[in-house]
Amino acid sequence: MRTVVYTGPTLAPAQVTEALPGAAVRPPVARGDLLGERWSPGDTAVIIDGYYRERLSVGHKELLWLLGEGVTVIGAASMGALRAAELSPYGMRGVGGVFDSYVSGEIDGDDEVAIVHGPAEVGYPASTVAMVNIRHGCREGARSGRIPAELGMRIVRTAKERPFSHRTWPDLAQALGADALPALRTLERMIASGEWDRKRLDALAALRAVGEPWPGTPAGGFRSMGTGPAEVLRWRSRREYAPGRWMSDLDVLDAARLFWDGYPKLHERVLTGLLAEFAGERGLAAYLEARLGVEEAVPPALAGRLTAAEQSELPVAEQFKLVMLRVWPLWKSFDWRPAALAALRESGRWEEWSDLVAQADEAAEQAIGRVVVPPPAYCGRLFLRHWGGGPVEMARRGFTGLADLGQTVRKYFALDVRRR
Repeated sequence: MRTVVYTGPTLAPAQVTEALPGAAVRPPVARGDLLGERWSPGDTAVIIDGYYRERLSVGHKELLWLLGEGVTVIGAASMGALRAAELSPYGMRGVGGVFDSYVSGEIDGDDEVAIVHGPAEVGYPASTVAMVNIRHGCREGARSGRIPAELGMRIVRTAKERPFSHRTWPDLAQALGADALPALRTLERMIASGEWDRKRLDALAALRAVGEPWPGTPAGGFRSMGTGPAEVLRWRSRREYAPGRWMSDLDVLDAARLFWDGYPKLHERVLTGLLAEFAGERGLAAYLEARLGVEEAVPPALAGRLTAAEQSELPVAEQFKLVMLRVWPLWKSFDWRPAALAALRESGRWEEWSDLVAQADEAAEQAIGRVVVPPPAYCGRLFLRHWGGGPVEMARRGFTGLADLGQTVRKYFALDVRRR
């Protein structure tokens, strides 16, 4: 399986291969480029940069054809974010803040990501600044106190009034006046450093997303947004908790599942309540017997979901109940997450876990280019040191296995590194 990355001004080839060894790097994508590549099912195309003026831009039908061929198509940062926002209902995967802004309707123009740059021979040097970077930089400046919020809004408004080909630092300085020069210098410096370069941050996030599972993707390659209950809940509960940063209720729940010692008891209580609802008037014991049949002991294949103490001390009926709670997704399609979220809100610790999600996002953003996040399975094995347990502890927190755990904890890898 191959990965082909289309980039130019946003990321240099060396930055791509450093983040994604083995990837093939192509120039910014234009009409017909995708059709000229040899693709196989399982390949991945990462669209970052694309042409607007010099050549015809990449067509929607080209991308749809690629998806139909079984190729994973990821878009971010620039032309990739724009096309992903348009084609995400059909299976194209969008990554990053620019994509989120297009999807939410905060921005809607091609000019938001367009820049003027030099030729490939000299590394696509940019002579203008992207509008999305100005927006992101002014937000970060206001959040950090480096740029007054009102002045940041004036900078954004002034930049947006100009054609993208005239968004240069000297032009903005002349239009804004002397009082804005210190803020503009800060903005220019921080974007140039990469810390406030939203396009670059999103492009690197897209490279990290290569190989990660994408919920709801059938074998044919097309994806319907929100086909599963958890994905619907995630999308409906998404909110921008800081400029350019988004959080869902499931993110908060995952933080509690991972880091709260008291979560296993909450999980058991919630799922036991759901079992009782399913049992109805029959009662829980009769329901369990009907589901499992009569057994004198928990079969060895399921006993691994119990601790040694539970196997030796608990009645068989109680052991079977715990096993059913811990292998829930294997026998019951009913989604337990909404009930767990309701219980978590009542616990009085919602803000604590929301804050942890924000810390993880900040650590991940600051670690871009400095920390390489391992594959999910490796992340899962590393994370088990937090609990000092294996399959039983994962099951007590609602994880179906190491891959499920690893995929969830990747978000917190940079934070773990920071905390040593």
